[in-house]
Amino acid sequence: MRRYQLILFSGLLTGSLFGVSFLAQAKSNVHEYELSNGLKLLVKEDHRAPVVVSQVWYKVGGSSEYSGITGVSHVLEHMMFKGTEKIKPGDFSKIIKENGGRDNAFTGKDYTAYFQLLEKSRLEVSFKMEADRMRNLILPEKEFSKEIEVVKEERRMRTDDKPRSLTYEQFNSTAYDNNPYKNPIIGWMNDLDNMNVADLRQWYEMWYTPNNATVVVAGDVNADEVYELAKKHFGPIARHEVATLKPRQERKQLGPRRVVVRTPAQVPYLLMGYKVPVLRTVKEDWEPYALEVLAGVLSGSGSSRLPKILVREKQIVVNADVGYNMHAKYDEMFLFDATPAQGKSVKQAEQAILEQIEELKKNTVSDAELDRIKAQVIASDVYEKDSVFYQAMILGTLETVGLNWKMADDYLDKIKLVTAEQVQQVAQKYLIDDQLTVAVLEPQSMASKTARQPNPNSTRH
Repeated sequence: MRRYQLILFSGLLTGSLFGVSFLAQAKSNVHEYELSNGLKLLVKEDHRAPVVVSQVWYKVGGSSEYSGITGVSHVLEHMMFKGTEKIKPGDFSKIIKENGGRDNAFTGKDYTAYFQLLEKSRLEVSFKMEADRMRNLILPEKEFSKEIEVVKEERRMRTDDKPRSLTYEQFNSTAYDNNPYKNPIIGWMNDLDNMNVADLRQWYEMWYTPNNATVVVAGDVNADEVYELAKKHFGPIARHEVATLKPRQERKQLGPRRVVVRTPAQVPYLLMGYKVPVLRTVKEDWEPYALEVLAGVLSGSGSSRLPKILVREKQIVVNADVGYNMHAKYDEMFLFDATPAQGKSVKQAEQAILEQIEELKKNTVSDAELDRIKAQVIASDVYEKDSVFYQAMILGTLETVGLNWKMADDYLDKIKLVTAEQVQQVAQKYLIDDQLTVAVLEPQSMASKTARQPNPNSTRH
């Protein structure tokens, strides 16, 4: 599978979770360029080691899809490694390896991205091949026939055969009406069964164009030299009209929603979430930062409320986490997940979490607790700065979801300005029954689960 797991939420979710965003960074020294064909180039110089990461981000992902073709962005991501007129199927990764690097790709809700990590003198190898496959993919029918089966097996192994993943998928399809996040990134199996290479060719022509792409480079490079290299390889590519998506605003929820998932599993599981805004959709720009701090208060570390009170003190659950992604294209969910302790029920776990939410609504957090959460964010910032890959990820994510990369510079300052009263206000405003969805995994006998042998064609890249 050509996919990079961005962030884990009990092994299921991707995004900026656990209350501390990976976008927390110090003031960045980023050079921004735009080619005449509309391609944007962002270069972050970091001279600590002679390495470079190159990423190409396309503004298309699962949320761009419509009923009947779900999963097409992810399938196309697989097919991007299946050759152009100049590069044979499988040779892209082979050439990168021959140059001492490694490559991969990932599909998200709002983007598809391709990356290479290389010794700094090999950057042109990446640019040359990425520019070639930006408009010259050949999409052979034979390769598609094999790769669609790989994706379907990937879906079986990572969703259908994993109770928590299956619960999360059902949660999303219940929580949302017309928000495109209701559909799984990997696609519904029926859509994959009926997908053909013509669907991919149309999708490729619609979205893979320089004026819908951002190239991000971070590492031991000179920004102006990278710009010249980008003009050489990406500059000659003609811009094409990009598809325009209709607005897809979620309608108002009128009451709590619940879904029960009955599937072979060993233990019960609880997933609950509240609809909340993100930076791109919010009216009050401080609210997402307050929600971020709220997530940290609840489960940012082992000393946060859920692990401290529900896991260690009351022993109602064996684990409990909170997640929120403020850097998305559409409204997101403020998520809770928990596994009840032995002898405890899902209902008891849910009630215990609701009690902690009510406590936050009634009483403001102390100055000491608030300071501790903010200190955790700063510590995370220091850690993340060590990775040139994540420096590039920060820039690519912000640009591709419709925010400005410069917002990365504001993150710490905005977090520092969050008050205890604002944390209380967002809890009171958004963590309410009318915006709540609950999914419960009710384990069925494992004996009913038929053992399945992996498909021999299901190889991981």
